[in-house]
Amino acid sequence: MTTRITELLGVKYPIIQGGMAWIAESTLASAVSNAGGLGLIAGGSAPIDYLRDQIRKTKELTDKPFGVNIMLMSPNAEELAQLVIDEKVPVVTTGAGNPGKFMTAWKEAGIKVIPVIPSVALAKRMERAGADAVVAEGTESGGHIGENTTMCLVPQVVDAVEIPVIAAGGIADGRGIAASFMLGAEGVQVGTRFLASEECQIHPTYKQLVVDAKDTDNVVTGRTTGHPCRNVKTKFAKKLAGGEMNGTITPDEFEEITLGSLRKAVQDGNLEEGSFLCGLIAGMVKDVKPCKEIIEEMFGQAEKLLNR
Repeated sequence: MTTRITELLGVKYPIIQGGMAWIAESTLASAVSNAGGLGLIAGGSAPIDYLRDQIRKTKELTDKPFGVNIMLMSPNAEELAQLVIDEKVPVVTTGAGNPGKFMTAWKEAGIKVIPVIPSVALAKRMERAGADAVVAEGTESGGHIGENTTMCLVPQVVDAVEIPVIAAGGIADGRGIAASFMLGAEGVQVGTRFLASEECQIHPTYKQLVVDAKDTDNVVTGRTTGHPCRNVKTKFAKKLAGGEMNGTITPDEFEEITLGSLRKAVQDGNLEEGSFLCGLIAGMVKDVKPCKEIIEEMFGQAEKLLNR
């Protein structure tokens, strides 16, 4: 399936693995890249030495293209922006901010830059700044979310920019890929489906929550803080959402309670204090498979649908 995205990234399949904080590391990223997609390492707020090590491990595990996701609101964003140049990372995706001030240096270093955007206005701004493509991410996705849905956002972004558009949010099988292509996207970004991959290093409890999730096992927390986040519905997540709604948890208290909660979920499987970030599509994820099998299955189904 050749598109401007496969040509831009030098990959077999037009799929990017989501840059999920504390989750997307060298093992998962290299597995996705080796399977023909583009694996990502999540920058988040992780220490620079750790991220340098993850980048170098990925290079040892694959000779295929891979990337790093930089959350621009992170306190170490400037260091990470330089790190990807120093380590000759081929692709950078960005979120939670405007990468404009880093764009010139990245482009001069030969890095492909693909911002994740929640709106048409930001897509246009990123195109003007020199982005090679954009990821139009709908509210169905896991983790930090906007309000627009994938179905509504993607075609509007496609109409607004000339650069390629990658669809994200609510995609877990070939039908989601085919639908994205019909909306005008030339690639997809997938996160939740890869949580249930053999190579994903999350705690077994986290992985099982994804596999067991039904269509309604999802909740958004953090709306009062201005940083809404989509989670698997656990007692902890319901407590947070309920406290926000009835006012018993203030925004400051929310930030204090959730400090380190993603790490507690990923590393410890802590159901009492962990935030298990996950997209709405988890109800369709029924099994754990290798990344290669996931990607080949998804695109096999998509190609059949698109060739009808």
